[in-house]
Amino acid sequence: MSVDLFDYGFNESISSSKEGVGRIVRVDRGECDVITEKGKVRAVSDSNRSQRVVAPVTGDWVKLANIPEIGTVIEEVLPRKNKLSRRDPSDERLEQVLVSNLDLVIIVHGIDRPLPPGRIERLLTLAWSSQSQVIVVLTKVRERDELLEETMRIIKAIAPEVATLTVDSANTSDSGLEEIKQMLKQGYTAALIGESGAGKSSLANALLGGEILETGKVRSGDKRGRHTTVTREMLLCPDGGLLVDTPGLRSVGIWDAKDSLEKVFADLEKRSKDCRFSDCMHDSEPDCAVIEDVLQGLVDERRLTRYKALLKELSDQQTKTAKRKNR
Repeated sequence: MSVDLFDYGFNESISSSKEGVGRIVRVDRGECDVITEKGKVRAVSDSNRSQRVVAPVTGDWVKLANIPEIGTVIEEVLPRKNKLSRRDPSDERLEQVLVSNLDLVIIVHGIDRPLPPGRIERLLTLAWSSQSQVIVVLTKVRERDELLEETMRIIKAIAPEVATLTVDSANTSDSGLEEIKQMLKQGYTAALIGESGAGKSSLANALLGGEILETGKVRSGDKRGRHTTVTREMLLCPDGGLLVDTPGLRSVGIWDAKDSLEKVFADLEKRSKDCRFSDCMHDSEPDCAVIEDVLQGLVDERRLTRYKALLKELSDQQTKTAKRKNR
């Protein structure tokens, strides 16, 4: 079966030739599914070759080689346009790349549960650090209710410029679904991120036009879901575009995200320019404009606390990473 690699985002900036080139659509331990001009192939992720510089992830463009005693092997991971990363939950000194070569990150949240401001701030920091377009999609929307209105207010207060769509995944003619479909043009890659039970797989199925991905029930007590998605898999949408459903994110540790952090907290960054000291930490320094705004009720003290905590987290991560490299 021949495949048009342009459907999978190929262009001449990736490689001058399609010969021996493919895009990873799924990663398992030690092996990957790779789409090539001749169809899908199973390739060994040989650590001595492909992981010499970077380990292959879903979304990577790679060069393949055939080794008689092994079979098809990922010989090289081609340079990435961008990547969606977080701090590795198992080792905070390491980066975990979730998906690469993205055009759109869709933050998914189900309105059957509250949205803590700190969580959307972290997800936005994570998403913007990929240098992709970012939208928020609120799922499980049957009718407008108080929790939906409250969630919309939280998002607009934190990121007023981010498009926020509401979706009923069970309704195939839902206007929110149609807006997302219009974004997913040929070769355009989108990744869904959010916690387990947020409705990512249901949203993906609605966009893919069938029950392609397994969905799970959400516990009624705490509205948490189990991980029905256990790997990051890229799928081709019927009307064009590519969709990557990701496992639910229990932890959202930021990684190398200074610029995106400044974007999420743009109001505090702008106000801090009026502080007496350029390196003001907004603690007890004299003439701190940010603290003045907190005292006057113009800035929520909890937002400032979260901002300082994320700055410290980023600083600590950079220090630990530097120490690891030195060792």
